Amino acid sequence: MYADMVRAALPREVWDHLEEHLKTETYEYLSDWARENIAKGREVGRAEGKAQGKAEAILTVLAARGIRVPDEFGDKIRKCRDLEWLDGWIRAAVTVESADALLDDAL
Repeated sequence: MYADMVRAALPREVWDHLEEHLKTETYEYLSDWARENIAKGREVGRAEGKAQGKAEAILTVLAARGIRVPDEFGDKIRKCRDLEWLDGWIRAAVTVESADALLDDAL
């Protein structure tokens, strides 16, 4: 939005010169706030990716062992973002005899 306002206020040849100059620079035009929030967003994304991967690992182990997982329980596992719970479920998935037992043996 700010760039649009500046562009509208500048003569065309000045804007073209400025734009050409900016294309040759490697500086990222981000404020400290923007950089910090982008970094936080990446951290959140990585954590969510880890949780999703662990959830899928749990379901994969159970499926490989022939253990049927009810849809509502599969959804609960996929929605979980607590990495400690997910780690506990992964450990339990290796030895449990049923999906119900997974809840009891998780931690």
